[in-house]
Order: sequence, then structure tokens, then C-alpha cells
Amino acid sequence: MGLDIRIPIGLMFVIFGVLVGGYGLATGGSEIYQRHSLGMNINLWWGLAMLAFGAVMLVLGRRGTGAMRSSEISPEGRAIEESEHQRGVEE
Repeated sequence: MGLDIRIPIGLMFVIFGVLVGGYGLATGGSEIYQRHSLGMNINLWWGLAMLAFGAVMLVLGRRGTGAMRSSEISPEGRAIEESEHQRGVEE
């Protein structure tokens, strides 16, 4: 089964990271950050953190999908690969 939960989670975090980070960029000089977050643009930093996490999840999800063939996973798959190699019908 080719379902890998890291890809949709990565997409979700990338989208939210862009939205929150974009809002942080748009309101960068606003007074709301002076009163509530000690002058730190918290939306920008959390947006960047979510964007980075989403990118890592996407990379890990893409790297894990289809990385191993069935012959690399099971002894039966390796035996089939070996017999196909001996007969000359390997893919």
C-alpha cells in the first residue's frame, strides 16, 4: 500500500506556514507585537518553523515512497530476483 501520512501532513504544514508567515510579514511593524509578544514577530517565526517542518515531512515522505522494492524487503523477494537473474528474465 502506498499511503504515506507524511506527505499530506507536510503539505498542510507548508500551507499553514506560508499563511502564518505571510501574515507575520504583512504585519511586521504593527503594534500588536509590542504589547503581546515582547516585540517579537511571533507569526513570522512560527510561520517559518511550520514551513521548515512541512518541508522536512515532504522530503521524508518522498524519500520513503517507493524507495525499497519488494525484493529488498523480504527473503522471498530476494529469492525470486535471484531465480530471474539466473534465467535471464529480470527487469
